[in-house]
Amino acid sequence: MSGGLVALLDDVAALAKLAAASIDDIGAAASKAGVKAVGVVIDDTAVTPRYVTGFTPERELPIIWRIAKGSLKNKIVFILPAALLLSQFLPWALNPLLMVGGAYLCFEGAEKLYEAVWGHHDTQGEAVIKLSSDAHEQQMVSGAIRTDFILSAEIMAISLGEVADQPIFARAIILVAVALMITALVYGVVGLIVKADDLGVRLAATGSKTAQAAGRGLVKGMPVIMSALSVIGTAAMLWVGGHIITDGLNKFGLSWPAHTLHDLALGAGHAVPFAEGIVEWLVETLGSAVVGVLVGGFIVAALHLRPKKAAAH
Repeated sequence: MSGGLVALLDDVAALAKLAAASIDDIGAAASKAGVKAVGVVIDDTAVTPRYVTGFTPERELPIIWRIAKGSLKNKIVFILPAALLLSQFLPWALNPLLMVGGAYLCFEGAEKLYEAVWGHHDTQGEAVIKLSSDAHEQQMVSGAIRTDFILSAEIMAISLGEVADQPIFARAIILVAVALMITALVYGVVGLIVKADDLGVRLAATGSKTAQAAGRGLVKGMPVIMSALSVIGTAAMLWVGGHIITDGLNKFGLSWPAHTLHDLALGAGHAVPFAEGIVEWLVETLGSAVVGVLVGGFIVAALHLRPKKAAAH
């Protein structure tokens, strides 16, 4: 009996070691997948703060919390099951779906450029929204969650590509870990950004001259930073959308846009060897943004010119 018990305990210990090793492997795979998607994470972080601009301070964190919950729902309830099923049964469908999402990001970014240059012409609808802060908040939260859906899909697709060799159950666990980790990172940083001015006010009210100076600097600097983040967020939509389009075309066999951008980036990087990596990234990012402007501009033009033609007839 004792021999059987010892053997059973040995088997349990072996299983526990195997489970621990599997957990370590999953954790390592989740970290690797998350790091691979870090570029899109930065874009997501840059895009989100513009959705809380103009609200009272007490509404900023609740709005971010609503967007964060929507983002997590996007990743785990909608994107994760679809990504797993597609990767298992229809792997060829992931690329065109991502390209549709990329085109939507290009449209969003180009629409912002159009409004910045020519102004927003739907003033009546905008006035109706401004009459109700709840309606305005709901509009901004919904817009943020829609944009997040595309960025989250890209993050999850990149992560999925890094762990495609894992069994489907392990893939699911890894993607859930990535979704939780990235959502906490993005919206934690966003929360810190949008509440930095409140921290500045508190520091400015303390007795320390150093803290007061730092506080005043934060209060004065945050409007500039928020404006810059709004611009970066629009640019991020264009370069991420453009990158998705060029990468998708490359997978379909139309490789010259991606190869051209890559060759230009390499050439520019070799010309500035002391900052080769940064220059390559900047050139490839700028090229992706140009693609985003072209694709998004075409969609915006089609949407804005068609009503004018219809009215003329």
